[in-house]
Amino acid sequence: MLPMQVISEQLKNFIVKHFPLARNRNIHTDDPLLENGILDSLGVLDLVTYLEKEFGISISDEDLVPENFQTIGHIAAFVQGKSKANSGQLP
Repeated sequence: MLPMQVISEQLKNFIVKHFPLARNRNIHTDDPLLENGILDSLGVLDLVTYLEKEFGISISDEDLVPENFQTIGHIAAFVQGKSKANSGQLP
């Protein structure tokens, strides 16, 4: 399982590459992505596709709550929790 810092860096790189507002604002791990308009509903779907492919996790409809996608830090914690669950460990 990847450390949180590595997951956060990969997420930041993806978000900056795919979402122009993120590039313009020089986002940080704790910046609100939804509230600042960096991610919208379609952006979340793009991000979910990336997370499933990149980290080998499965994201259900129940996981699609704003709390999981508020910041890069929240997303990284969510990914790490899903990775633990997939590997049979407790989150």
